[in-house]
Amino acid sequence: MFDELCPSTVSPVKVGDKWGALIMRCLEGGPRRFSELQVPLSRVTPKVLTQSLRTLERDGLVERSVDGRQVTYALTSLGRSLLEPLAALCAWAEEHWDELVDAREKGTVHLARRHS
Repeated sequence: MFDELCPSTVSPVKVGDKWGALIMRCLEGGPRRFSELQVPLSRVTPKVLTQSLRTLERDGLVERSVDGRQVTYALTSLGRSLLEPLAALCAWAEEHWDELVDAREKGTVHLARRHS
């Protein structure tokens, strides 16, 4: 899921928004600062990462803490309760990755032909 070559739009796993599941996996090990999240999520622009974190926070899955000038993000108990089902979805997506990519490519070609 964190592979630079991985087209995240292929992943059927979406929590909050396009990047939510990846952010949650990054927070699985404990609280992280924004800059620490940017390392594994280098494909996500700072603006979009901020929006995604706000969406997860709004949904009650992530909490934002401010201590002086340091801001950290952590999973809430609700967010933690989603880790096991999320791991199962990720394992399923990995097992069926080739089928998902093939279906997405066929669907893209089909849609392109329909609109031409």
